[in-house]
Amino acid sequence: MRVHLEYGRTGLDVELPDRNVAHCLQYRPADPVPDPVAALHECLACPGGAPPLAELARGRRSACVAICDITRPVPNRVLLPPILETLEAAGIPRDQILVLVATGMHRPNLGEELVEIVGRDLAGRYRVENHHGQELGEHVFLGKTSRGTPVWIDARYVAADLKITTGLIEPHFMAGFSGGRKLICPGLAAFETIKHWHGPDFLEHPSARCGCLAGNPVHEESTAVARLAGCDFIVNVVIDAGRQVLHVVGGDLEAAFEEGVAFARRAVTATVPQPVDIVVTTSAGYPLDTTYYQSVKGMVGAMPIVKPGGTIILAASMGDGIGSPEFRGLYHTYPTLDAFMTALLSGRPRTSWGLSQFSSDENGTVPLAKVEVVAGRPLGKQNFVMDQWQLEEFAKARRHARIKVFTDGLSAETLRRLFVEPAASVEAAVADALQDHGAGATIAVIPKGPYVMAELG
Repeated sequence: MRVHLEYGRTGLDVELPDRNVAHCLQYRPADPVPDPVAALHECLACPGGAPPLAELARGRRSACVAICDITRPVPNRVLLPPILETLEAAGIPRDQILVLVATGMHRPNLGEELVEIVGRDLAGRYRVENHHGQELGEHVFLGKTSRGTPVWIDARYVAADLKITTGLIEPHFMAGFSGGRKLICPGLAAFETIKHWHGPDFLEHPSARCGCLAGNPVHEESTAVARLAGCDFIVNVVIDAGRQVLHVVGGDLEAAFEEGVAFARRAVTATVPQPVDIVVTTSAGYPLDTTYYQSVKGMVGAMPIVKPGGTIILAASMGDGIGSPEFRGLYHTYPTLDAFMTALLSGRPRTSWGLSQFSSDENGTVPLAKVEVVAGRPLGKQNFVMDQWQLEEFAKARRHARIKVFTDGLSAETLRRLFVEPAASVEAAVADALQDHGAGATIAVIPKGPYVMAELG
């Protein structure tokens, strides 16, 4: 059978053996909102759990509107104009309105990327700035949560008289679902906050997984941080496989988010009756599959439906390489996942592991000396390395299944250093997996990768 996978900007058509493909997991059928702008105006005027945005804005001197960065396909050109027009109509001067890109620990979005996010017209008429998570001096300390997380939030957001966040509600492999409180933590938080929130005390909890909010400490702590920071109004959307708006919610940080999650759960959950031997998946195409770092989400998203010892085959473009220098540096420091997890969980000092085997190359691998990794110390909060959480999540998927990767963005040699098996094509990876699991092995396909919540049921 021929299947179209989300891959880069254009997609990837692959041929899979009909006799083996048992399931193709997709969004559940739902009609797009016929007029998203009208739906948004209705949310602004009749929100859930909060007064209308125009009423909230009246008498305020300034406003900050937080938006997602380039890695999330939020329809900002639909969302932002009605929000900004409402603020100005309520009397907030345009020069006192800031659109703040909630990058978390991602790199800033500049130039044409910024235009891509908000549109050229809006980028020219409003102040649009980036959050810088590693610049502690740009944040305000707001105290600690009940779990002891120090809360440092972008000073521009804290100072705003009116605080608004926008976003996309979709499955999230740690926090259950994205959107809502995540625009603040991690979106507007400093590294000093994120290293607690993304630490193993939270991530190794069994409820820190896709689709789970109840008892999920990642979700609960993100919400606690957002409460301390404050948020007057949120606007979140759910989109379909074609990135059309299916649902719009607005209003209270928690009430509107919960309404959006209920809709998203119905729309994106796809089930199989029993685990399969092989899962062919993606990282949902551009913009989520631009790096290996982001593509880990596709691997983790396939875990619930693949048998222990099965095979996950991922197709992702990775045109921007591996990820941050810190993330790349982890692969220089740890020759095996066991070594990494030992340092992460046991607190035992690391030993010398012959780091010279990892040399700089054209695919973005960097010498250890260029990243802030302190050899000989455990990965506790004092020696926390940015982006270590993604390698921790990858380790969960790798312990569960073999992982084969097809990409145009990284060489086979580099992929091997990243603890995965390179594949010349998706078809070749499937043929290899069938050799391992037998001619009658079952295959499930998830063309949209982590945007679809794969479950047993």
